[in-house]
Amino acid sequence: MDSVNILADIVGIIGVSLVIQAYLLIQIGKVTIKSNIYLYSNFFGSLMILVSLFFHWNLASVVIEVTWLLISIYGIIRKLTQKSKN
Repeated sequence: MDSVNILADIVGIIGVSLVIQAYLLIQIGKVTIKSNIYLYSNFFGSLMILVSLFFHWNLASVVIEVTWLLISIYGIIRKLTQKSKN
């Protein structure tokens, strides 16, 4: 395995860790769905997984991660928009 693939795996594992962390924090009641840590962990986690998938292609995983990323972007924009209205 070359260093690029190893780096892609590391980036993907960090991304998975971020998404799992966000889900765990929601489940144990430490954050809400509007918390920055939740929103940005999902955003950066899915983005990092997509980087990894660029090197280790899997169509089904790309579809779910693009969807996860778009939902995260929606949540971030919605929170920023609501802040500016207040």
